[in-house]
Amino acid sequence: MSDITVPAMGESITEGTIFKWHVEEGQAVSQGDVLLELETDKVNLEISAEEDGVVEKILRKDGDTVQIGEVIGRMGTGGDAKPASAPAAKEEAPQAQRPSAPAAAPAQPAAPAAAEPARSGEGEGYLAASPAARKLAREQGIDLDQVSSRDPKGRIYPDNVKNHAEAPAAPQAAAPAPQAAAPAAVSQPGKPAERTRMSRRRATIAKRLVEAQRTAAMLTTFNEVDMTAIMDIRKRRKDAFKEKHDIGLGFMSFFTKAVVGALKKFPHLNAEIDGEDIIVKKYYDIGIAVSAKEGLVVPVVRDADRLSFADIEREIATLAGKARSNTLALSELQGGTFTITNGGTFGSLLSTPILNAPQVGILGMHNIQLRPVAIDAERMENRPMMYIALSYDHRIVDGADAVRFLVTIKEMLEDPESLLLEG
Repeated sequence: MSDITVPAMGESITEGTIFKWHVEEGQAVSQGDVLLELETDKVNLEISAEEDGVVEKILRKDGDTVQIGEVIGRMGTGGDAKPASAPAAKEEAPQAQRPSAPAAAPAQPAAPAAAEPARSGEGEGYLAASPAARKLAREQGIDLDQVSSRDPKGRIYPDNVKNHAEAPAAPQAAAPAPQAAAPAAVSQPGKPAERTRMSRRRATIAKRLVEAQRTAAMLTTFNEVDMTAIMDIRKRRKDAFKEKHDIGLGFMSFFTKAVVGALKKFPHLNAEIDGEDIIVKKYYDIGIAVSAKEGLVVPVVRDADRLSFADIEREIATLAGKARSNTLALSELQGGTFTITNGGTFGSLLSTPILNAPQVGILGMHNIQLRPVAIDAERMENRPMMYIALSYDHRIVDGADAVRFLVTIKEMLEDPESLLLEG
């Protein structure tokens, strides 16, 4: 008999949610077969069988939150596995060996054991709380079921726990309010509605976006780019580029190169705040926002300043493919210094991107539209124009530098040959 445990998944991840078991109790598996899929804040992870055997027991079900190292199932191996695969023996065993039923009972206390902490604040509130909120509640001896939250889904964060600790009487009075409000959303007779719990990743995205707006002095500046020169290069060179590099020449390589060039001129946009210190990064790991089934993820193109146009296009294509198939590794999501997001792929004309903390800058690309542009005092032409947006943290980035940063990107994109000359 061997245990199926939750593996370690990185320093910042302490728990996950069982997204789906791919096997059933009594099912024979071979080494390498996928047993279940685990959902974390950042990636989905497949847990595979380490050896041949039979799944003897599934201890935690789909949707359960589990901790790193926790035993979530058991497998029979070798001689133990063979009897479990015989259906007849499996059916007769419970009837013929009734005394063995109590022996199975100790496996059941795993559920009561998990339920015991509920008396000390780990009931439904515990399930809805973030890991940091749970830790803080345990340290202060606070019952999470008594903590109120204004989150639409009832999610509890550390601030909610702190507020409860500072004013214990208020949450008790407010606690019934979320419970009363929840049914109200579906209480209208004859009005169809559906309630689903946020996925772990969606809840994490929501939390981080709100946190970024709450902690950063975020401002956005806008400009527009005449895409004529880039579109002309792509039209003339796309076939030769594809034939030589076996990858298409898209817009992202131009924008990535322009961002790197601008970051070298305005290094405070390639930085982060640590307390009262400013950490300026001397490398250029550019995050590229990708829309996946479970929400937006931002894989990172490492050392973008050292990559060619073809290398950048190839790396982005690889990371985007992994994002959409949920096969990104944690290392591919961590440590970016600046982010680019392209709402134009969905038709967005103009938007205000939210910072990807702890980064202090994010560039938003948008849809390309033909618009009349004044060439000089006498001439007007229809040009392919794109609005671009830079959101930045005003705590360390001055407005003048943010505007000049965006103008630098505009100038480089409108004169693409300059991108090849940037060191």
